[in-house]
Amino acid sequence: MLEPKDIAKVRRQLGLTQSQLSSISQVSQSLIAKIESGKIDPSYTKTKALSNALENIQRKNSKKAKDIMAKHIISILSDNRVEEAARLMRRHSISQLPVFEDEKSIGSLSERTILRLLEDAKEPQNVFGKKVKVVMEDSFPVVSEDTPIELLYSVVDFFQATLVSKREKVVGIITKADLLRID
Repeated sequence: MLEPKDIAKVRRQLGLTQSQLSSISQVSQSLIAKIESGKIDPSYTKTKALSNALENIQRKNSKKAKDIMAKHIISILSDNRVEEAARLMRRHSISQLPVFEDEKSIGSLSERTILRLLEDAKEPQNVFGKKVKVVMEDSFPVVSEDTPIELLYSVVDFFQATLVSKREKVVGIITKADLLRID
């Protein structure tokens, strides 16, 4: 919840007038003016109403997963061989792939996983000849296309990528590189 002294600053950052904030928050414009000038100390209820209104506007104005996702998903099928996955990663300069089966994400495969397997193998061909479904890891998490990007920072910090869905269909992918882009 915002401190009363911060209400004017946030309101101005969002480009709102006191009248507009009044209309949205159901708090009178004259009370907002008195709060912003420091003439009164508002009740908890009024402060909460103003904070909620400003947070809702910020949320509506913030970028969503659909705004930053890569729409072209480079993926691998579970029955493909690891060799094909490694070739795809090299060709597209990416470090992980979602694994699909019948348009459904069932796992993931990363360079790190392949390198770990190669390190433990006596013959590299033993690794490259395996099917992806035998060596894949858990699937990347899936978020709605309307998820605010602020929520994605912690997800992508823990997972290498996040899939984006629209009505249960995967429509995009977000990696750390996508969150670092400044448009």
